[in-house]
This record gives sequence, C-alpha cells and structure tokens, in this order.
Amino acid sequence: MKGSIIWRSGKSKKSGGIGTHVTAITKRRFFPNLQRVKALVDGEVRYIRVTANALKQGLVTKAPKRTWKKEEAAKPAKGSKALKA
Repeated sequence: MKGSIIWRSGKSKKSGGIGTHVTAITKRRFFPNLQRVKALVDGEVRYIRVTANALKQGLVTKAPKRTWKKEEAAKPAKGSKALKA
C-alpha cells in the first residue's frame, strides 16, 4: 500500500489512533511540552521557552526572586499637587 494506512479502528492513542476519529488519514503528532520561564541567559534575566523535561533535568537556571523594593522617594506624597506659579 502507498501512503498512510487509513484503517486504525480500535487502536490506542499511542499507536496512532485518536479517540473516536481513529479512521482519519492525518497522523497524530507529539509536540514538546514547552513552558515560558524566566531564566538567566548570559547574565541577564530573559523569558525563554523551555521543555518541561529540560526544567526537570535542571538544564536551565531559573531567575532569582526579586528582593528589592521600588524607592519610596520616587513616588510623590499622597494628596500633594504640583506647585502653581
């Protein structure tokens, strides 16, 4: 036979069947489990897409949690408005 074999009735998902549409001609595809993660890349924090498998293996160094607070001096005091000339 040439091309993909259509008859897949009763097959499990792993061996090519897809639920009730097991006679469809399109083969099932397995995609990597990508996660969006903050990680250290060349010394700077970046968002990258990494497989869950790589995260479990420890191949990616996750970004450290932020400990500093925004400066209070940068914020104007409550209720004060700009001085009028």
